[in-house]
Amino acid sequence: MSATHFNRGPAYGMSAEVKNKLAQKYDPQREHELRQWIEEVTGKRIGDSFMESLKDGVILCELINKLQPGSVRKINESTQNWHQLENIGNFIKAITRYGVKPHDIFEANDLFENTNHTQVQSTLIALASMAKTKGNKVNMGVKYAEKHQRKFLPEKLKEGRNIIGLQMGTNKFASQQGMTAYGTRRHLYDPKLGTDQPLDQATISLQMGTNKGASQAGMTAPGTKRQIFEPTLGMEHCDTQNISLQMGSNKGASQQGMTVYGLPRQVYDSKYCLTPTYPIIGDEEDQYNHSHHNFYNSE
Repeated sequence: MSATHFNRGPAYGMSAEVKNKLAQKYDPQREHELRQWIEEVTGKRIGDSFMESLKDGVILCELINKLQPGSVRKINESTQNWHQLENIGNFIKAITRYGVKPHDIFEANDLFENTNHTQVQSTLIALASMAKTKGNKVNMGVKYAEKHQRKFLPEKLKEGRNIIGLQMGTNKFASQQGMTAYGTRRHLYDPKLGTDQPLDQATISLQMGTNKGASQAGMTAPGTKRQIFEPTLGMEHCDTQNISLQMGSNKGASQQGMTVYGLPRQVYDSKYCLTPTYPIIGDEEDQYNHSHHNFYNSE
């Protein structure tokens, strides 16, 4: 079975864009440095195609065995795909035990299917950095900082609970010097602007207004109507004490005909009401009519 059976087809759309961006991050100078380092450690020559020479996993397994002997017990020299994938898997397990962080390690398909050579390069650089940290002579990568673990006695840990860290802030050397009463305005003085320095912080600036020289002359009671007089508009000057007729008037008003509050008021119309007749003293006919009217009412 050839290796072409495991290769993926061409990528399109977003997958192609991601693959192109990853390929742009690949550093040829780093590849040259990795080639020299691996050849120096393993003693084997890498072919013209760097990634194709590493695809079978043989050189990678020999590299980790040189850095830490016995990491990969069996290296498959077969050209079968599953044997090559097994070599790559054994290499990944070995460098994990060696100390390379999991987020720095590539996946087997990144190398075997040529999907992410940039990640493979990053993993080899991380391996070189770990080898330098462990004391190996490596001309590339960085040396990781050593871990300094400190142990404190329980008594010391309890004492630290009563101390407020400076990350939470501090009021040391704080004072209320220059503070004014709550709500009092504080002036901002800038000598560059040529403004005079205020003598008293309680002085109110004219930008806030002033009541100097103010009086209540011409003021009326609250709610009283004030006339607006404008000579240019031909308006007549009015007395502020006079009430305009637009607001109504009670001139000539009286309480004549008013009844007690709550009593009904009769509405009289001559069309619908009869004219009442009143008796005259000395008229017998009227007395008869009046008595008859009374008799009628008595019925």
